[in-house]
Amino acid sequence: MEGRMIAIGLGITLDFLLGDPTNPWHPICLIGSLIAACERRLRAWLPKTKKGELSGGLLCVLFVLFVVGGVSALCLRLAYALSPSFGVLIEGIFCYFMLAACALKKESMKVYEAFCENDLEKARFAVSMIVGRDTKSLSAEGIQKAAVETVAENTSDGEIAPLFYMLLFGGLGAVLYKAVNTMDSMLGYQNEKYRYFGRVAARLDDVCNWLPSRLAALFLIGTAYVFEAGERICGKSKESCVFSGKGAWRIWRRDRRNHKSPNSAQTEAACAGALSVQLAGPAWYFGEYYEKPTIGDAIRPVEAKDICRANQLLYGSSLLFAAAVLCVLAWF
Repeated sequence: MEGRMIAIGLGITLDFLLGDPTNPWHPICLIGSLIAACERRLRAWLPKTKKGELSGGLLCVLFVLFVVGGVSALCLRLAYALSPSFGVLIEGIFCYFMLAACALKKESMKVYEAFCENDLEKARFAVSMIVGRDTKSLSAEGIQKAAVETVAENTSDGEIAPLFYMLLFGGLGAVLYKAVNTMDSMLGYQNEKYRYFGRVAARLDDVCNWLPSRLAALFLIGTAYVFEAGERICGKSKESCVFSGKGAWRIWRRDRRNHKSPNSAQTEAACAGALSVQLAGPAWYFGEYYEKPTIGDAIRPVEAKDICRANQLLYGSSLLFAAAVLCVLAWF
C-alpha cells in the first residue's frame, strides 16, 4: 500500500504541476487510435444489422480492455521486477497520464480568455474543442454554460473516478477505467451510427462511473461549503458570497437525476447549485436536436467568470478527494 500511495501522490503532483503533454504518443491518444482501428475492422467484418452492431460493440470493448490491460500490466510487472523503486516511478507516471485536472483547466480557460478579449468566435472554437455538441449557433451564455458543464462533468470523469480506481487497483485500475471512459466518449452516442455499436461501451461506462460520480458530487458540495466559509471569513455577507454550499446540496438532491445518463447530472447539479446558476437544457448533437431538462435555478445568469469558479471547484474537490485517498492508503 505504501508503494501505491507514493505512486498516486506522484501522479497527482505531476498532473497539477505539468498537466498532460499534447502529443500523439499520449496513452489516451494511443487508446483512442486502438478503439478507432478496432471499430473499422469490426464494422467491415460484421453484418450491418442490429445484432451485428451489438456484437461488434461487445467485441470492441473486450478487445480494447484485453490489449490495454495486458500491455499495462506487463509494463508494470517488468518495472517492479527490475526494482521496486522503478516500479513505483512507472506506476506514478501511469497515474499522472490518467489524471486531467490541469489539462481540463487549461482548455476551459481558453474559453474564458476569449471572452476577456471579446472574441465570440474564438470562444466558440475553444468550447468546440472540449464539448461533444454543435457549437456554431451557441450564444455567449450558451458557450459559457457549455464550458462550465464540461468542467463539472469531468470533475468526475477526469479526476475523481481515476483516483477512485487508483485507490482500489493502483495505476492499472486507472488505465482500464480511462479505456472504458474513452470508448464511451468515442462510441457511446445515441445516434444512428452508434445506437447499437456503442451500447455496451456506454452501459459499461455508466456502471464504472456510478459510485465515483456520486462521490465527486459530494466532494464538490463539501468544497462549496469550504469556499463559502472562506468568503465569510474574508468579510463577505451571505448574499454576496459567490459559492453556496447549501445551494449545492439542495440542487444536487433535487436535480441529480435530470439527465438521460445516470451519472452526468450528479456533478452538474452540485456545480449549478454551488454557483447559483442554471445549466443543461436543450442542445444540438451532430445535427440532431435533443430536448433536455435544465439543472439548477437561474438565480443569476451564467457569466464567463463562472468558468474560473468551476475550475476552483474542480481543483478544490480533487485535492480533498486525493487527500482522502492518500489517508485511506496510509491507514492500511
